[in-house]
Amino acid sequence: MVGLERGKVELENHREEWRREYGKEVSRLKSIAGAKIEGFEHIGSTSVEGIKAKPVIDMIAVVESLEDADKLVSVLEDNGYEHRPNGDMEDRIFLAKGPENKRTHYLSLTEKESDFYQRTTAFRDYLNSHPAEAEKYCELKEELAEKHSDERGKYTEKKDEFIEKVTSKALRERKS
Repeated sequence: MVGLERGKVELENHREEWRREYGKEVSRLKSIAGAKIEGFEHIGSTSVEGIKAKPVIDMIAVVESLEDADKLVSVLEDNGYEHRPNGDMEDRIFLAKGPENKRTHYLSLTEKESDFYQRTTAFRDYLNSHPAEAEKYCELKEELAEKHSDERGKYTEKKDEFIEKVTSKALRERKS
């Protein structure tokens, strides 16, 4: 199953279905946006083998520039996405797919050299290549989901320290 009510935190065991859903959405986005998107990345916990995740497919669409990406927003909105605030991330455009009671996909438009792209893919890659670290992250998420099931902002905020620590290690490892 893919989909979760906006603002809720419910974790599910890892499912192979998430990889297939990602692939289906990439195919759909390619038909919608064509050459305006240079590539895609499956990110977030649904892209990390073996850990629990909110059942929402999190994706990056790589664009040449954010100025070009601005032109894509209306096309994506016409095809089921809602443009959402970026929070504190200035180097991406964020969209969500699905009604508020069942968000199915998150899509971030960003440049390949952006801080957002580099940090997000480094974190994903590190967890996939360090299963013990992925397990620690999963345990933290389970604990926080239990405490903050109706407080998505708090759940996300409480993960920040762990994510920052692992991302720093991941970026150092990438450079060496």
